[in-house]
This record gives sequence, C-alpha cells and structure tokens, in this order.
Amino acid sequence: MLKIFRYLKTSIISILIIIALLICQASLDLALPDYTSKIINVGIQQNGIEDAVAKVISSSTFDDLLIFLNDDEVKVIEDNYDLIEQGNEEYVDEYPIVSSEDIYLYNGENRDEVNTVLEHAFALSYVSQMISSDPSSLGVTLPEGMTFQDVLTMMDEDTRSEVISKIDEQIEEMPDTIFSSSAIEYVKSEYEKVGVDLGSIQTNYILINGAKMLGIALLIMAVAIAIIFFGSRLAARLAKTLRTKVFEKVVNFSKSEMKELGTSSLITRTTNDIQQIQQVVVMLMRVVFYAPIIAIGGIIKTTSADNSMLWIIIIAVAALFIIVGTLFIVVMPKFKIFQNLIDRLNLVSREILTGIPVIRAFSNERHEEERFDKANRDLTKVNLFVNRTMSLMMPLMMLLMNVVCIAIVWFGAIGVDNGTIQVGDMMAYIQYTMQIIMAFLMISMISIILPRATVSAKRVIQVIETDSSVKDPATIQKADKNKKGIVEFKNVCFRYPDANEDVITDVNFTAKPGETIAFIGSTGSGKSTLINLIPRFYDVTEGAILVDGVDIRNMKLDDLRAKIGYVPQKGILFSGTIESNIKYGDSKITDKKMKEAASIAQATEFIESKPEGYNSPIAQGGTNVSGGQRQRLSIARAIAMDPDIYIFDDSFSALDFKTDAKLRSELKKVTKNSIVFIVAQRVSTIMNANQIIVLDEGKVAGIGTHKELLERCDVYREIALSQLSEEEINNA
Repeated sequence: MLKIFRYLKTSIISILIIIALLICQASLDLALPDYTSKIINVGIQQNGIEDAVAKVISSSTFDDLLIFLNDDEVKVIEDNYDLIEQGNEEYVDEYPIVSSEDIYLYNGENRDEVNTVLEHAFALSYVSQMISSDPSSLGVTLPEGMTFQDVLTMMDEDTRSEVISKIDEQIEEMPDTIFSSSAIEYVKSEYEKVGVDLGSIQTNYILINGAKMLGIALLIMAVAIAIIFFGSRLAARLAKTLRTKVFEKVVNFSKSEMKELGTSSLITRTTNDIQQIQQVVVMLMRVVFYAPIIAIGGIIKTTSADNSMLWIIIIAVAALFIIVGTLFIVVMPKFKIFQNLIDRLNLVSREILTGIPVIRAFSNERHEEERFDKANRDLTKVNLFVNRTMSLMMPLMMLLMNVVCIAIVWFGAIGVDNGTIQVGDMMAYIQYTMQIIMAFLMISMISIILPRATVSAKRVIQVIETDSSVKDPATIQKADKNKKGIVEFKNVCFRYPDANEDVITDVNFTAKPGETIAFIGSTGSGKSTLINLIPRFYDVTEGAILVDGVDIRNMKLDDLRAKIGYVPQKGILFSGTIESNIKYGDSKITDKKMKEAASIAQATEFIESKPEGYNSPIAQGGTNVSGGQRQRLSIARAIAMDPDIYIFDDSFSALDFKTDAKLRSELKKVTKNSIVFIVAQRVSTIMNANQIIVLDEGKVAGIGTHKELLERCDVYREIALSQLSEEEINNA
C-alpha cells in the first residue's frame, strides 16, 4: 500500500489542507464536552456563577470578610473593587441594596488572583457560620448571643491568626468540589442580599454557552464537509492516476504479459481494485490523522481533570483491540481469496457473453448457467462470511460502549457522593471516553479494511511495475539506405514464455519491396506466430528479423509499426462509425483516400447501401456487421495507411472466391512498392505469390513459387491436392 502513496505527491497541498482541517475538527470535538460540563456544573448547579469573584459585594459583607484576610489579601480586594456609595441612583435599579448601604463593584482585573483570595475568604466565612451553629465542632464555647465571627473580631491578631489556621486545616481536608461549592453558595446568598436576579444570570449563562455549542457543532459540520470534499477529490485524482498508469502499461504489454495476467484480471484490477484503493484512501485521510489526535486529546482531557477512572478507559481499549484482533485474524485470509474469486467471476462472465452464439448452437445453456452459478456461489459464500463476521463488530462495540458508560456512571456517582467529582465532569468524562473508544475503533476498522485494499494495491502495482518484454531500445539504430524496404528473417527461432520447446525453428528468407510472401501450412504449424514477430507482438528467441537492414529490436516501436498495415485473423472493429474505423490508423487520412481504401477492399457496395454511408454506426466489436464486412473494413483500414509492409493474417477467409480474387487484383495495384505478407489456408489465395513459405510444425518445409513447390515439396502438394483438382493445379 505504501507504493500507492507515492502517486499522491502531486496532491501534497490537498493533504496539508486535510490535515489542518482534521486538527481543527478534533479541537472542536474535544471542546464540546467542556461546554456540557459547564452548563451542568455552572449553569444548572451554580445558577450561572462561575467562581468566587462576586460581581457586587455589600459593604457589610465586605467588612465581615476583612476578618479572614491578611494585609496583602485586603489590598488585592481593594485594588479590584470600586466603592459605590449609598444612594447612588445609577445603580439602584440593578442593585436595590445601594439605597440602604454602600456596595463594592468588581472592576474586571486580576480575576484569578481575586478568585483565590475570595474563595478562601468565603470558605472561612462558611465554616465560621457552621461553627456558630455548632461550636462544639471546633471545641469552643461561644458567649450567649454572639456568633463565632463576633468572637474573632474581639480577638487580638495573633490569637485570631491561630484560630483561622485551625479552620484552614479543616478546609484542606474538604474535597475541592465542596470547597468551591461553598464559595459559590456564599456568592449566591450575597447576590440575593444585594438584589441581583439569579434566574437571569442562570438563563444568560446557559443560553450563551448553548449558543457557543451550537456554533461549534455547525463549524464541525462545515469542516467535516470540507474534509470529505478535499478527501474525495484527492482519492478520485489518485484513482484517475492509477487507471491511467495501468492503462498505459497494458496498452504497451506484449502478448506474453497479457497472457500471464489475463484480460479478465486486468479489467478487475482497473475497476474493482482501484475502487477499493480509492475508498480506503478517503478513510485514511479521515482516520489516520484524526483518530490519534482525538484519542490523545481525550486522554489528556480526562487525566487532567480526574484520573480516578482512567482504568476504565484502559480496560475498554484493551477489550476493543482483543475484539478487533480476533476479527482481523479470522477475516484477513479471505480478502485475497475474495479478489481472486472476482477475477474468476469476470472470466466466466466474459467467456459466456462472448460465446453466446456457440452456447446456443450447442444447446449448452444449462451447463454454462451451472458454471456461472458455481463462480457466483463461491464469491457469495466468501462475501457472506466476511460480511457476517464484520457485522459482529458493531453489536460488540455497542455492548462495550454501554458497559463503559455504566461503569463511569457507577463509579462517577460514588465520586459525586463523596464530593470528589461533579455531575457535569462525569458527563464530560463519558463523552471523552466515547471519543477515545471511537478513535481506537476507527483505527481498528481501518486496520481491517486496509488488508483488502493492500491486496488490491499489490495487484495494481504488479501491473504498473511489470515491464513489457517488448519495448523501445536504449539506442535506436539508423536504417541502412541500401536495404530500404527489405525484410529479412535470419535463423529466427521462437518459443512461448514457460514453453519447453520452440514453436518456430530456424526460419530464413528475404522479402523485397513489391513482393508478395505467402505462408501456408496445417493448423498449428506456426504461420500466425511467425508473422506476429514482425510487428514485435513477441520478440524472437533466437536469430533476428531485419527491416531496412536494422534488427527490429533496435528500432523504435512506433517507427516500426508505422511501416506496417496489419489485418488480424479475426476482424476487430471499434465502436464508432465506418469512417472512424477506416481512419483508425491516422485521423488525418483524407476522405478521398478513405474511399479508395474501401473500394480496394471491396467494401464500397455495402457501405453505400447504408442510409448514413460512411457515418453509419459500428457497435462494439463490429457486432452489427457480418464477418465478411468486418474483414473488408479491417483490410480497408490497413490500406488507408499506405504502409511499407502489409500483413494479412488469414484475412480473406470470410470472403467468397469472387470477392477474394477481385480484392487481391485491386490490392496488387497499390502494393507495387510494398511487401505483402499473407497467411492463408486456401491455396487459390496464394498461387500467384512471389514466394510461398510452407511451414510444418514450426519448421520451413519449403520455399518457392507455386509451381516450384508442387514439384519439390510434398507437404505443399498434399495441401494443394486436398483443395484443388489435378486440372486446376496444372493450369495454375
């Protein structure tokens, strides 16, 4: 899979944008639980009062607090609160108490420092009130009608400091939540005393934080859409690049590579395999960067607030990896089998669809249905196994998350009861834990999906990294002007890859411009194989083929094939029109030249009989024209190129004798300066050839004219007698 990523180099900017957006999304996701905690802890439980920094303090309360403050703390309070004198009409509506006494307003500076001082002072005041109601708790006796605070006022400074120190010791033993809650309760009572509307404070706090949460949620949605957009574009661009690379490789493959990899497998690799890679890349962009950020961020958030329940997360993550690891071990081997079965299904489907006429002719539909059904059933069986196994993951994950939630609520409730944790913090803890588990779940999911994509990636990379055995030479050799237009076979031998013996053995002949060279022999004698060596569909195993005095292996492939007009054994047409098929070799071919080629190929009559003439549509593979018409259009395509070398691989087999004779007669007029290679089964097609090469099991059984071979080549005479009468042979 790593080799695939090198094709993402051109998309580095998109990757950086996606990473930045993922970091942004993770930060926003991690911020939401904090707001949930604030709304519950502060908005609901504390009436919207965040800390001990009271916005307003009455002068009487201010005086009471001074008892618990040292000189430095008093200075902090005085520096951060402004005195509003009694009767100030500007503040009467907001703080009714100002009509009867002075108040102190917070001026908004040094909040943390003020909070520390007031929280401690409020807590001391809260404890002193408790002592006033129950003096025995501190082991003191209060005078009749006096509070503990009154007693502190009457004490000298040293004694008061000693008593306050004892109270501090009690406060230090209090849980932090109780300590801060007592300060908040004191602020609430002070607000009620001053006349502040606590309901309004609470409503405003909840609405403001709720609006912030809504804004963050909308921002998360926008960022997620942007990530999907950039990720999808990146993956689509990668898929396009891979398809292009694969197609460019396949187009340049020799028949050896095509045979080794298989057509159906190449189709699967170009479609299904690349689609698998595309889907996984989108997920990788989302998960690989996002999951670690959210997991680490969630762990930091939970441990910084309260690590008493960290063990729950550790157990949950361990259980998650056990579940996913088990599924991974079970499913992983099936992915490679799955892709191979897709290849098999494609192969069977392609064979059946291509061979439908033969299947119907032999009434063999039932057998082919069973063959397809077996391939389909095997694929379905593996697919069902994979999907059923993977479907277990979600129920198990839901069970795990629900168990984790129950554990957090259970142990969190104990903490709330002991005062070590607040309800809002517990809710936030649940959210962070779910985020952590989901992050590890995403990583685990990608680790299961990745193997299938890895199999696909290996299959695609195999195609891209497979070098064609037929390719351009490092150094291109110049043509010999004295041998222009000459084709020479020198001791040519050939064997197919992985074969044990040669199929072509020691072939030697020379063809000159204006000559017609014919090949004949029994089926399987190597005729088509031999002429396929000229355009380098295969490379010779031994010996050499020279064109213009140059070994074709030292010529540029495009230059070599530009010299050749090739007509295959089976006429192949492409979807389009008759015109586009005849001009397939060169779109610059003129209409005049196209019509001349069609006329020579004896295709004019049936073309002009069609309503749209040369603009008549041709279906894929030429299935909407007959075999003879398909063959004539293939011949016209080669003639239109006006090549130096014509290769007709049994290209007249679908023509009747009259059309065959007329075509060869017309062809002879335009091939005066070209070499014509003809593979034929009919002796009548090649009787007038300059050289007839008779092949027998890959070896040359005879070379010469028709008459010469009749006299000295038994193989040729046997073939001729099987097709012609003695009279026809003697009159030839």
